[in-house]
Amino acid sequence: MKKLLFSLFLAAFCLSLSSQTTATMTSASRLFEDKNNLTSVIVVIPKDSKVEVIDADSAYLKVWFEGDEGFIFRHHAVIDQTQTTPQQTNVQINDNQQRTTRFSYLENKYGNSIAARLDERKIWRGMSAEMVRDSWGTPDKIDREISGNTLKEEWIYRNTLLYLENNTLRDWRQVRR
Repeated sequence: MKKLLFSLFLAAFCLSLSSQTTATMTSASRLFEDKNNLTSVIVVIPKDSKVEVIDADSAYLKVWFEGDEGFIFRHHAVIDQTQTTPQQTNVQINDNQQRTTRFSYLENKYGNSIAARLDERKIWRGMSAEMVRDSWGTPDKIDREISGNTLKEEWIYRNTLLYLENNTLRDWRQVRR
């Protein structure tokens, strides 16, 4: 326990020393001009490249790479922990943080009433894909179909299948495995 507390203290101290947040690509990733339009690819960022992180949400990082600004999938990069400042805590969403920190993050992002529902891991029709991720986390699997201007997705969480259309939750059902 003492080692854990010391590690957390040391990490917080290191975070306070730096002024720029960077991330290292864990796999090649497309840089999107618009995170809501997956056809708006600017460039492909190679694995092991460094990007400057501007902002983040639960699914995407807004980054700067070789003169281009855009969005990458969050799971394609690892934030370089030794280069994060306290002012950039919105970039760091640590799943191991205390419940009050999670609620504070959600409250700052969505307001009190929606934050309370998301903190209780609730879902409802009409919520955004980002809200679903903030409530339930990253799905185990995503099946995606693009037809014209419509993006239909099925998000699978353990025994629940969520149906999203154009990044909006439309319905869900239980799945037997």
